[in-house]
Amino acid sequence: MPVEVERKFVCDPHIVERLKDIGAVYLGQYGFKDRYFDSADFTLTLKDFWLRKREGSWELKLTTSNLNAEARARHGCTKYREITDVPQIKAELTAIMGICPEHTSDFLQAEEVHGEFEKWLQDMRLKCFAEFKTVRCSYVLEHEGDGRKVRVDLDQTDFGHCIGEIEVLVSDGVETAFAMQSVQETAQKLGDWRRDIPVIEITP
Repeated sequence: MPVEVERKFVCDPHIVERLKDIGAVYLGQYGFKDRYFDSADFTLTLKDFWLRKREGSWELKLTTSNLNAEARARHGCTKYREITDVPQIKAELTAIMGICPEHTSDFLQAEEVHGEFEKWLQDMRLKCFAEFKTVRCSYVLEHEGDGRKVRVDLDQTDFGHCIGEIEVLVSDGVETAFAMQSVQETAQKLGDWRRDIPVIEITP
């Protein structure tokens, strides 16, 4: 199952120029709407598990790190396993939340998966706690060491937040060390992303 190695950073007014300087290729711009779900006491997000519905498709991101949230923040890079298969998402949520067996029956029909899943979420009192739209500008470049593709996304939300993400996808956990190196080196090329920088408009 693919593992996503990523590092987020705050965008500054010169980020697009720096991306071009290091040879990043502009892929395009598109928009999407996200809805994030959790329990009233944030059982999922406090464990760094993220359940969202993006443009009609469900996704669960699960951290693969044994470090706590504070340690992961100091380390910089984060590693996530992404699940998009709805029955598998349900199985993972069942394990994470310790849900009773009577609530975990199989779906009846494949075409009813999404509707049944949303009803199941309501029964489990998992509700939408955040909903927003994002405009994303995407770039890609090759890591000098091994030619690995590094993707950089610049996201601007409808509530004024602007953040970038450096990401490498690998097929399994064995490759994560190399992916983390690619992400870290790309971050260094882009400069200091930890400054307190005002929100800016992204123009590719």
